Amino acid sequence: MVDLWFEAALLPTGWCDAVRVRVTAGLISAVETHVPVQPTDERHSIAIPGLCNVHSHGFQRGMAGLAEYRGPNADDFWSWREVMYRFLDRLDPDDIEAITAMAYTEMLESGYTRVGEFHYLHNDPKGAFYANVAETAGRVVAAAEATGIGLTLLPVFYAHADFGGLPPKAGQRRFINSLDSFATLLEACAKIIPATAVLGIAPHSLRAVTADELNALIQLHPSGPVHIHAAEQVKEVEASIAFSGERPVEWLLNHANINNRWCLVHATHLTDSETDRLATSGAVAGLCPVTEANLGDGIFPAARFLLAGGCIGTGTDSNVLIDPAQELRALEYSQRLMNRARSVLAKTEHPSVAGRLFDASLVGGAQALGVKHGLAVGAPADIVTLNAQHPALYGRTGDFVLDSWMFAARNTCINSVWREGRKLVSNGHHIDAECIKARYFATLDKILTE
Repeated sequence: MVDLWFEAALLPTGWCDAVRVRVTAGLISAVETHVPVQPTDERHSIAIPGLCNVHSHGFQRGMAGLAEYRGPNADDFWSWREVMYRFLDRLDPDDIEAITAMAYTEMLESGYTRVGEFHYLHNDPKGAFYANVAETAGRVVAAAEATGIGLTLLPVFYAHADFGGLPPKAGQRRFINSLDSFATLLEACAKIIPATAVLGIAPHSLRAVTADELNALIQLHPSGPVHIHAAEQVKEVEASIAFSGERPVEWLLNHANINNRWCLVHATHLTDSETDRLATSGAVAGLCPVTEANLGDGIFPAARFLLAGGCIGTGTDSNVLIDPAQELRALEYSQRLMNRARSVLAKTEHPSVAGRLFDASLVGGAQALGVKHGLAVGAPADIVTLNAQHPALYGRTGDFVLDSWMFAARNTCINSVWREGRKLVSNGHHIDAECIKARYFATLDKILTE
């Protein structure tokens, strides 16, 4: 049992002063407000809940910055994907674990305390199953355990190259499963995840999964999170219309019983009707604004979606840059550029942009990853402290703290991070950062010189 005392903390009811949080067996067992600090309390300035990263491909952190070099033709998502295919072909299970651990360390240092790992790198470089079908999933689990981050494991079902069940391409050979082999993989994953982890499923996209396969997957895993890429690219939308006569999100809403189990990742290209229907479906829109900007995907209609009552979570996707504040900043800035206005995602009853977006992503992220959230009794003790003496935060109170963190600071204003009551980040650095970094460097030394 440990008692943490904060000068100010963001609780489900709002900001409160002089807050003591008691942590017992990894959970918050008591929350007191307006109480004096005690000699046995561990004292900090500002506390906020840890956030959920709803969409990550951990191994891609190792190629961050390596796809910013233009080739002979115009670059887009599809040319970036070819670079990614070449990179992943160099990775063995040890490499996957080392790179993923580095990504998870950076997530914790930036304020994410749980990750949804959209894990599709299942097979060996030749496309054969490992002797242990959950070999690489086990390496994701090991990376999560080594860093301490909470894990929602989302094994990906990927069977086809495009709509209509087209055979996969050579670059996709490490992803491929049949329904039978995926069932075996899912069963193996259930045996290796720790007790506090959550197991979901991730039909990759309507390009990679047929309608019959999608239905079979839902029956195979009848509870827990379901994540799917949808409408990330214009080319994908056009191919969907050509195949089925319906746009990807339109098709899912019409045929897949979309509800609060689901997280539609990206959902970038929506009509007004799709936006409103998705907002009222109960599903979470898993937004990755930094990656979406990096890939030139497009801009999600966030203003309309939130006005219609939609749920959002943020993810780091390609992990080109890991920082939840930057994800939310990029989301708001994209709306400002599109609408030529300011404070687009605030509203009259919640005038702070960062306050509204933080609350929305806290709730939606936890829903998408199947966990409880917030600094409340019974929730995991996932807590982030901000340094009130940081130049960007000095003199700020209430939601001005979040506004300044999101729009005026780097992640250097994060001081400490607890995951289930275990202090993993102190003075801005993960407790095992040097060991994790050394292994990561050794991995890059090997794969980048092959």
